[in-house]
Amino acid sequence: MDSLEDRALRPAERPSTLLTDLYELTMLQAYHAQRMNDIAVFELFVRRLPPGRNFLVAAGLEQVVDYLAGLRFTGEELDWLAGERRFSRAFVDSLAGLRFTGDLDALPEGTVFFPDEPILRVTAPLREAQLVETRVMNLVHYETIAASKAARVALAARGKLLVDFGLRRAHGAEAGLLSARASYLAGFDGSATLEARRRFGIPVFGTMAHSYVQAHADEAAAFECFARSQPDNATVLIDTYDTERAAAKVVGLAERGVPVAGVRIDSGDLGEHARRVRALFDDAGLDRLTIFASGNLDEYRIEELERSGAPIDGYGVGTRMNTSADAPFLDCAYKLQEYAGVPRRKRSEGKATWPGRKQVFRRHGPDGCFAADTLTLVGEAAAGEPLVVPVMRGGEVLEPRMTLEVARDHARGQLSRLPPALRALGPAPAYPVELSDKLRALAAEIDAKS
Repeated sequence: MDSLEDRALRPAERPSTLLTDLYELTMLQAYHAQRMNDIAVFELFVRRLPPGRNFLVAAGLEQVVDYLAGLRFTGEELDWLAGERRFSRAFVDSLAGLRFTGDLDALPEGTVFFPDEPILRVTAPLREAQLVETRVMNLVHYETIAASKAARVALAARGKLLVDFGLRRAHGAEAGLLSARASYLAGFDGSATLEARRRFGIPVFGTMAHSYVQAHADEAAAFECFARSQPDNATVLIDTYDTERAAAKVVGLAERGVPVAGVRIDSGDLGEHARRVRALFDDAGLDRLTIFASGNLDEYRIEELERSGAPIDGYGVGTRMNTSADAPFLDCAYKLQEYAGVPRRKRSEGKATWPGRKQVFRRHGPDGCFAADTLTLVGEAAAGEPLVVPVMRGGEVLEPRMTLEVARDHARGQLSRLPPALRALGPAPAYPVELSDKLRALAAEIDAKS
């Protein structure tokens, strides 16, 4: 039987290496003509936090590792490139044996991070490090925005059951699958997406749709048939017609021994409906029946429900989480920091970079919460815990690889050590990220030579 790792790495399920920007290959051809292929160092980082965000959660590293480990052009892809007549045959032929032979260092998945801090660093021959830019950014950017949104939802839910409901409105199949992974990493309990179970081992949850109720002539009969077909954990949807009347029917079924485990409410005033339904259940001595809520939920709505004391046992969160509706993109960049042993610095207005290979050291306060980070050059000593760790060396993945469950535990620990102000949904004072004197001096030295 295939392992979860085998399922995640099936070559037939990998996108083509041509899933990239044209300019990656036009630059590679120019490098090829100039015989430029010394060691290059690129770092991926976020320039600034989106409005309304106090922190971000790193995610997508596992998919990056799989991509780099499997990097290659097929014969069919190379024939297509040659047929485009944009690239020389000599250049296209040079791609036949291309593999990733470099190093990868990164923040472990689930790590909380802040602007200018490297999420990952690629150190490899120039054409390898350049070619992977688009797909690496694509993977890390999406999972990071989804995980960061999901982490906020998890903080707002205060330990209640959380299920990803986002596949049907996700921006494509891959986004739906990876948001299930990212949300689970960031604190959700599972997903409604079956493929997330097969691919990543994520627990799956499901109830029923309104169409199931409507297909039956009698609502109570619909509930009973469904419960008997799913006797271990049947949750029925009670807001197709009249929520409270449907809840009363559930009481009648439960009193007859029909195995209903709980109900879902998907519309209307969720808090008020939950209170009325809970009262019906409790009056009948059915405190075991759970109430699950869904319907355009996000961290703000869940926080309101929790503050109001709504008797809701769990939430299904979809569209607003997996599209990160209020902050759907990050101002992130993958930039050259060193080439042929020489540190490089971009000085574009509003987009300047800090040069060289960098490390992040994190200090904690007496309460165990994050106190401040220091961005340094690799090899510098600094107080605190170094966050960027080796992941690949010479194109080979270092063992042991972090499992999704370990990443999930790591994220939980990270979120528990956020300062209270950063855990809040509202704006907070910026978390301090300091720059080492050596890093500032290197930038000044490069600027003086420009």
